[in-house]
Amino acid sequence: MTNSLVTVAYIAASALFILSLAGLSNQETARKGNLYGIAGMLIAFVATALGSQVTGYTTLIAVIIPGVIIGAILASRVAMTSMPELVAILHSFVGLAAVLVGIGNYLQPESGLTGSEEVIHQIEIYIGVFIGAVTFTGSIIAFGKLRAILGSKPLMLPGRHILNISLLVATVVFGVQFMGADSTAAGLTPLLIMTGLASFLGIHLVVSIGGADMPVVISMLNSYSGWAAAAAGFMLSNDLLIIIGALVGSSGAILSYIMCEAMNRSFFSVILGGFGTGAPTGEAKKIEGEATPTTVEETAEKLRNAKNIIIAPGYGMAVAQAQHSVAQITKNLRDRGANVRFGIHPVAGRLPGHMNVLLAEANLPYDIVLEMDEINDDFGETDLVLVIGANDTVNPSAIEDPNSPIAGMPVLEVWNAENVVVMKRSLGSGYAGVDNPLFYKENTDMLFGDARENVDAILGQLAAKSSGKTLVGAGK
Repeated sequence: MTNSLVTVAYIAASALFILSLAGLSNQETARKGNLYGIAGMLIAFVATALGSQVTGYTTLIAVIIPGVIIGAILASRVAMTSMPELVAILHSFVGLAAVLVGIGNYLQPESGLTGSEEVIHQIEIYIGVFIGAVTFTGSIIAFGKLRAILGSKPLMLPGRHILNISLLVATVVFGVQFMGADSTAAGLTPLLIMTGLASFLGIHLVVSIGGADMPVVISMLNSYSGWAAAAAGFMLSNDLLIIIGALVGSSGAILSYIMCEAMNRSFFSVILGGFGTGAPTGEAKKIEGEATPTTVEETAEKLRNAKNIIIAPGYGMAVAQAQHSVAQITKNLRDRGANVRFGIHPVAGRLPGHMNVLLAEANLPYDIVLEMDEINDDFGETDLVLVIGANDTVNPSAIEDPNSPIAGMPVLEVWNAENVVVMKRSLGSGYAGVDNPLFYKENTDMLFGDARENVDAILGQLAAKSSGKTLVGAGK
């Protein structure tokens, strides 16, 4: 394939990637956006493989076929609840690729560049390796936290910010040595030392962030992986890789900023690894009162009698795969004339948009799925809120207790409703490790047990009532 055809293919692929991002910005067009992205990547891959710069097809095929098989098997087997971990580990691959491309590019024979072009190329290599190393190790730590291999609580090392600054200063110092090296061998040492420092920086940045803030971290690492890909594009003089990296990097940064605004957090503290780790000045309030348990029958009766209902789903619904039964309950209640809506917190689940995807999978109407800012003022006029597997995102401590670790974080103010039913396995704390006083409020009832089993039982009660039958012993 001639260079002109490759350029045309790259332009077409770039247009498809832009259309993909536009489609993914809305639930109704997300499926089409995915198709645009797949088509664009297919065009980009074929054009690159058939380009004049690629000659080792045997090696290329030997690497691609196992990768395609492994990727297809893993993606097909990963449950929706494990998607955040998959995204995190895929980000690490992008970072590692940028590191290997940068070091390999530096070690290649004469590049033919001289003067200012050579200087710019070396800067591209150094920055690309730095971003890639931070992304690689940071994503692995995020994967470990999401997978519960590592603890969700932030690691609060003394002087952690000074440590981060020191690592950045050392990176600049070794960068000066790298740029001033008179030979490849002399420049390799500071490059490898910087790679080690950047790898440690990536670990420390993410390990310093609490588990409740992992969705924002994943979004930020997505941005890092984009910039790492763009840096690799500069190193390889590949325009399409630069465009793709810039699109991913900028969109990830914008999403992180939007989420930080929604959670009343500082965008820059995310980058510096201090997000969500501000130490409270006093002791958190002690929870008083007793939780009130309820049954499936009582919950179904409250749903039947309520006119305005809001459902607040969380990670527990995702784990139980209860979204389809929830959708059937919603249809049953709406057929009865009830106003049923969903309140979605920006970080519900462990990935931005996690709950939206699950509800869309269950074919729930998009117009009744509302974001936190759209629905928070309506809880005071709501008869019943059904909380399904959510914890930190409905925790009143964020508003009522200035000494709480999640103080200042906007949450769904479900406790303002007339009645609240919380479906959870136990009274345990959420992913942030913070106890929830919502469970002990006078207008809150706790329906303990597996979310899927309880939702199915509630659906059975509602369906039986509709047909005039009575189910006995279905409650817990």
